[in-house]
Amino acid sequence: MNALGRHILAEIHGCDAAILNNRTAVEQVLVEAALKAGAEVREVAFHKFSPQGVSGVVVISESHLAVHTWPEYGYAAVDVFTCGDSVNPWDACNYIVEQFRAQNFTASETLRGVLVEQASSQKAAV
Repeated sequence: MNALGRHILAEIHGCDAAILNNRTAVEQVLVEAALKAGAEVREVAFHKFSPQGVSGVVVISESHLAVHTWPEYGYAAVDVFTCGDSVNPWDACNYIVEQFRAQNFTASETLRGVLVEQASSQKAAV
């Protein structure tokens, strides 16, 4: 890989509202997604909003997984950012989609920290 990491942004629709509104369930799904992708979980922080919605982050050695849910719309915004070659962010993303019982989703992957050769970057800076 010529980048430091891979970042997936997922728009997840048609989800089970009861799951999206349950802090414990959302947290368990994201932690398990990280583990299934081969990541090492470091810290977990989730918050339940009133009257509805959950936001949270799972900090992994390889970066993070984050979620914001809108149960009233059956929608979850998810991002999975992993560094290195040992963790596949798509494994985590696909697990989340499955566990949220989504009807559909779209996702895009961006390479983060794309590295260029030292000589090229020095030349461009002149």
